[in-house]
Amino acid sequence: MPYFAFEGFNRRGFLAGTGACAGVGASALSASSAWSQTRQETSIFSGGMIRTMNDAMPVAEALAIRGGRIIGVGALDDVRAVAGRGARMVDLQGRTLLPGFFDPHSHVAMVGLQARYANLLPAPDGEGEDIAALQRVTRVWMDRHADLVRDTGLVIGFGYDDSQLKEKRHPTRDELDAITDTVPILFLHQSSHMGVVNSAALAAVGIDANTPDPANGVIRRREGSNEPNGVLEETALFAVMGTLFTRLGAEANRQMLIEGARFYARFGYTTAQDGRSSTETCQMIAGLASEGALPIDIVSFPDILTSTDVMATSLYRRNYEGRYRIGGVKLTLDGSPQAKTAWLSQPYYIPPEGQPASYRGYPAVSEQKALEMVDLAFANNWQIEVHANGDAAIDLLIAAVREATQKHGKADRRPVLIHGQTTREDQLDDLKTLGIVPSLFPMHTFYWGDWHRDSVLGPRRAEFISPCMSAVRRGMRFTTHHDAPVANPDAMRVLSATVTRRTRSGDILGPDECVPVEIALKAMTLWAAWQHYEDDHKGSLVAGKLADLTLLEDDPVTIDPDRLAGIKVSEVYKDGAKVALS
Repeated sequence: MPYFAFEGFNRRGFLAGTGACAGVGASALSASSAWSQTRQETSIFSGGMIRTMNDAMPVAEALAIRGGRIIGVGALDDVRAVAGRGARMVDLQGRTLLPGFFDPHSHVAMVGLQARYANLLPAPDGEGEDIAALQRVTRVWMDRHADLVRDTGLVIGFGYDDSQLKEKRHPTRDELDAITDTVPILFLHQSSHMGVVNSAALAAVGIDANTPDPANGVIRRREGSNEPNGVLEETALFAVMGTLFTRLGAEANRQMLIEGARFYARFGYTTAQDGRSSTETCQMIAGLASEGALPIDIVSFPDILTSTDVMATSLYRRNYEGRYRIGGVKLTLDGSPQAKTAWLSQPYYIPPEGQPASYRGYPAVSEQKALEMVDLAFANNWQIEVHANGDAAIDLLIAAVREATQKHGKADRRPVLIHGQTTREDQLDDLKTLGIVPSLFPMHTFYWGDWHRDSVLGPRRAEFISPCMSAVRRGMRFTTHHDAPVANPDAMRVLSATVTRRTRSGDILGPDECVPVEIALKAMTLWAAWQHYEDDHKGSLVAGKLADLTLLEDDPVTIDPDRLAGIKVSEVYKDGAKVALS
């Protein structure tokens, strides 16, 4: 099936005709009539490019909204007729209007942490170029937030990346002690799968030379000693985070959630995901939703290993209440390739420090546990999203879905492969056969493409990371994400990486996997909504759908592809209301 045939999920409310100036068809007029009884303001957008993501009418001259819904799309005169007298005219001033971006995977609760605490990201998102810069940025943050440090007794920095630091290594507890050895410090790696703590933090959580490595995690040690050097991998890090984050308090966590949601809106997202949520996080977001505090929709996927209790509540539903719902569950099978903790079928090109040449990473759960959890999701008809970066982890996902399908029968469950960085050609065929949706992570081509080529996977395997175009050639829908806070929730950076696959050094990593802009935009809008069973009311500009809109300063389809990452988001509308972006 060619990619351009994918739109046809629900044609109700589409405008008839072809081309940008097609007349408003009877179905659009019917869809709009339900809203004609309202007294809410009607607005008509025109004067720029309107890209609908609707194959029946890819571009339009005008769009009208009322009551939080789209009531007409097409030629200006026809849309005016649908809107009626007194409509407010909104001049796009040559800018481009798109459906609001739909985030297919990330961690909105953690993005609040990113927005609130010390920014250790390397360029272009921060100043974390070397360890001295990490220390300087943290000291400046501490000076500016002395009250927060005093009240919580904790310093957090987010986003350092050893692959981008001049030293090409992780900082150590001693280098964090040089910032302060009295207040616990936690530096989170950009992957969120590793981190570094200072001596005060190690003491606060009770880790010392006698502490064994936890299952599926590593406490790195000083050379020739069992004394921790401060670097923590996977479950070792998560346990420390769980202990230290209790210092933040409920109000701080509430504020982080609100700030995180606002951060997404700044990049054009009108729906965000909180993957691997805890029960407590779900309840907190639901509380904010009931207060009307969420600027955009949030859909949670709680951790199937720890938080299935919340699946029995009314929060698990297909509709949003107060802009929140639970959509399914999340399972994590391995770590991250840039941190060299993803589980591969073949060894890493250059193994991490202290590991043999045969090192392939490691799973996050046992094979039996993975099979049980996928079976649990299928038995309860829960949509399950599965984090699997390494191809060995993807093999386990495929085996688990195949076994669960044979046991429970075929149904429209839409299990999702999250990340799928090292997906092989044969695995794409299996994904298609089993109905597994690939939600891929092409931003890696920019942020870590050079690192994957030179250190993680080597030149041959690195060319095929996040194989979006190979999915298209198989007639598969795919989606693309940023995994924030692993990277900023930057829609234009996602789009740029999907289209160009250009690395930091300027190389094009896997040119055969570059995707045309029009397809890449669908992966961020219509197909992302479809992934979540929401394409009947989101993802394209069609009469009857929600007025979730993003206005860009430039047209991504006509601009030089190498300028895509620099396109600015001008305005965002959620349910027809403008979202404050400052």
